[in-house]
Amino acid sequence: MIRDGYYARWQGDEFDAAPSSAGAHLYSERADRVGFEAITAGRYRRVVPFSDLDEFGYVITTGSYRDEPVKVLAEHEQWLRIEYTGGRAPQAERLGLDRFDRGVYQSWVPRDEVADLHEEYL
Repeated sequence: MIRDGYYARWQGDEFDAAPSSAGAHLYSERADRVGFEAITAGRYRRVVPFSDLDEFGYVITTGSYRDEPVKVLAEHEQWLRIEYTGGRAPQAERLGLDRFDRGVYQSWVPRDEVADLHEEYL
């Protein structure tokens, strides 16, 4: 699973999360969690004060594409949306990535061409 977003650790479990002025919104797919309310089919939410959390942060998935560093933004079937993080525009262009914005190069690439996929907690 490719992750790029907030997470929280609370009561021994890790959740997808989102910050708000009311606290952290914790998300679960399990209906049996006490205090979680249904927000859509198969998706539940509970707001927890930041002071009650064990940890709150951001997690990204990184790897390498043709030996160059990338961040993985999304996945679809056997494709990954990557963003070059090496900081050299000419190298990103040599990799065949699309210029998304000034200094930002992204593309969809076959999953099996991205090596060393791992999560980094920020």
